[in-house]
Amino acid sequence: MSETTQATGVIHDLGYRRYDGPRLGRAQIVRALIWHSFRSSWGIGRGVKAKIIPILACIAMLLPALVNAFAVSRGNARLFGYDVYSPQLRVIVITIFIAAQAPELVSRDLRSHVLPLYFSRPIRRGDYPLAKYIALTAALLLLIEVPLLVTYVGTIASAKNGHAVWNETKALIPGLGVGLMWAVLMAAIGLVLASLTGRRAYATGIVAIACFLTWTVSEVLIQAEGGMESTSAGARIAGLFSPFNILDGIRIWLGGTSQGEDANPGHFGPLYGVVGVLLLAACLGGLAARYRKVSRA
Repeated sequence: MSETTQATGVIHDLGYRRYDGPRLGRAQIVRALIWHSFRSSWGIGRGVKAKIIPILACIAMLLPALVNAFAVSRGNARLFGYDVYSPQLRVIVITIFIAAQAPELVSRDLRSHVLPLYFSRPIRRGDYPLAKYIALTAALLLLIEVPLLVTYVGTIASAKNGHAVWNETKALIPGLGVGLMWAVLMAAIGLVLASLTGRRAYATGIVAIACFLTWTVSEVLIQAEGGMESTSAGARIAGLFSPFNILDGIRIWLGGTSQGEDANPGHFGPLYGVVGVLLLAACLGGLAARYRKVSRA
């Protein structure tokens, strides 16, 4: 007597339920992506190693402000202008920061090929790079502007009259504007360079080398033409080789009074403004084009 076993299927109830809540749209997705990217740029929600560079960058940028507060409390004048802060330190710290954090925002997604998952949602092709750009710009603003505010508070804390406080306030506002220019341009440069490759180590090297090399070349040319006190045409246009020097040239052209690291651009000032705008437009356009190409891959 033979027994025949029939194959039977069993449906297991794993407890999953359909989502019946509100469906959030494009704007909420972009906001969430901005917030997540901003947190990632500071290492929040990531491991301990991811927080090392942001913390060290903050400490380095705050040191001049703390030294200034100590000096002012001893009766000395403010040590530096708000629109220049500590120029060489700012260049070094921002370069390291964007070289480390820009690849974190874009390279990992490129290498993991998860962009089709983002674009399967109701967002446009330009929303992803825009969200990353806004997040990195906000992170740089925090890194640049907070030391200025600490400098301001430390200075006015020792002010003896309201007139001195008003003078410090008038000096602070242009400094905040310069910081905004730095954040807007350097975030665009960092992201477009980092998006060239999905390998984070390569992206970090590309950003760091590009920033340091152009800055070094520009500084060498300025010194070769007689230094920042020179009035020669060569010294005035040598700053066009570096985004950092372009920013300082724009600052001087717009009326900056503090002595920076570059020669006064003189009548070449409008040229610095045009080159700065074109560089920003090229970086943002290149970033958008890069993600249009990736989204079709």
